Amino acid sequence: MPRRRPPAPDTHPVTVTAARQVRPEQVQEFEAWAAEIMALAATFPGHLGSTLLRPGPGSSEYHLVYRFHDREALAGWERSPQRHEALGRAGAMVDRSRYSRVSGLESFFTAPDRADGPSRLRLTLLTVAVVFALQLVVQAVVAPLVAHWPLVLRALFYAVVLVLALGYVCMPFLTRRLARWLRPRGR
Repeated sequence: MPRRRPPAPDTHPVTVTAARQVRPEQVQEFEAWAAEIMALAATFPGHLGSTLLRPGPGSSEYHLVYRFHDREALAGWERSPQRHEALGRAGAMVDRSRYSRVSGLESFFTAPDRADGPSRLRLTLLTVAVVFALQLVVQAVVAPLVAHWPLVLRALFYAVVLVLALGYVCMPFLTRRLARWLRPRGR
């Protein structure tokens, strides 16, 4: 009987959002705690960054967003005694908590529609512009090289090239470079 190979590890970056409704009298303490836990997370292997999104007008919900290299790195952080101790201290400051995670391309297309999040229209325009530019380059440079391939193979090849370039190169780079444009102040 042939031996089954174990599944390949998931090595896509993982983004985690922890939303917490902070009690009004605990805002300063919570912000200090959030700075501590972000600094602590930064010491763990695979940590790619974190940020604190403050509530919009009429809200008390903070979002702590952090990214790890992959699910394994995230699990190391989530299981750590340091994190559990820090979470225990936050309990008295919040009324409600929610936790969600996304990985890979999913993080570009499932961003919450929040007042302080990226403008959905601008993110869509950026995505269309990037896909258009990538398509032009692929058609000008690569298409002549694969013109003799069967249609199905060419279409598959173009899809793979475009999605990989979009998800791993262009969008991560451009969303960092255009962060101010994607998140206009007036929103």
